[in-house]
Amino acid sequence: PTTDIIGGPDLYIDRGSTINLTCVVLYSPEPPAYIFWNHNEALISYDSPRGGVSVITEKGETTTSFLLIQKARPSDSGRYQCNPANAKSKSITVHVLN
Repeated sequence: PTTDIIGGPDLYIDRGSTINLTCVVLYSPEPPAYIFWNHNEALISYDSPRGGVSVITEKGETTTSFLLIQKARPSDSGRYQCNPANAKSKSITVHVLN
């Protein structure tokens, strides 16, 4: 299987807008059991005090995972990594502009 993040390797986002990262897992004999997202190596928590962070994963022949982060702020900048259970990880660097 191969992993790709649409729009990489760099994404530029205006402060206050929504970060929408799309990770696609292709050529997988079966959908990955899970897909983890990391930000600067740390696992992303969907119930953190920051709020506004959600993930939607659609499994099928091609599995797609969408990471949505509302009201982007400079601290959201950095390296995001998509980690499927059965494929290599892929990363993208997000730059939140003031």
